[in-house]
Amino acid sequence: MTKSLKHIALALFLGVTIPALAQDTSSTQGGAKQDMKNAGSDTKSAAQNAGSGTKKETKKVAHSTKQGTKKAVNKSAEKTGEAANKVQDKTQ
Repeated sequence: MTKSLKHIALALFLGVTIPALAQDTSSTQGGAKQDMKNAGSDTKSAAQNAGSGTKKETKKVAHSTKQGTKKAVNKSAEKTGEAANKVQDKTQ
């Protein structure tokens, strides 16, 4: 009976210690650290890409607004000139 108890105790001891020794804790910690670095780098890259896209679109919108404003001003000036000519014709 004591032999079987010793065998059970040895089996439990080996069952617990061998998997614990087989774990490589340094790579697990280093892997997590590298994962965090990669996540930070990816986040930085994404923010830069988003900023670049925003910059391009802002330039496009500003240019379109500028062109639209010029067109409106020129059209207003043209119509103002036409109205002034009509008034001048009526007063003569």
